[in-house]
Amino acid sequence: MNTAAAAAAAAIASHPLSVEALLGGRKVLHAQPRTALDWVSVIRQGISSTAVETLARTIRVTQAELAVALGIPERTLARRKKEGTLNSEESAKLVRLARVVERAEEVFGDLNASLDWLKSANAALSGASPLSLLDTDIGAESVMDTLGRIEHGVFA
Repeated sequence: MNTAAAAAAAAIASHPLSVEALLGGRKVLHAQPRTALDWVSVIRQGISSTAVETLARTIRVTQAELAVALGIPERTLARRKKEGTLNSEESAKLVRLARVVERAEEVFGDLNASLDWLKSANAALSGASPLSLLDTDIGAESVMDTLGRIEHGVFA
């Protein structure tokens, strides 16, 4: 495990889970975004392709599954890995996925339970798994809305 991955694992082990930790921490992001607006410049600059690997490992999906969840062709992700940096649109999709994982962990209080929920068919989402909807803004909003309902006991 490289140093960035080790740092990410240590950050993830500490609670609460954060988008920054999910993407590999400061060593991968080269910044420490503190507000939503701080993320704008991180996204515009492009996020290191190392963050893709870190997130895939953390949420226990293959590169192919991650590519589908992000709505980015697998070949493009492989090319970005060689280039070292995602473009701003790809970076935004990666941050969107990490934000949903962070929110699910907040709601369920446990990463394993969160990942199970994200990967399972959900009646509130017309039988789709939350992870399968994250390739679009509307799908991600629906997943976040469902998490909010769960948090408030609507789907308990």
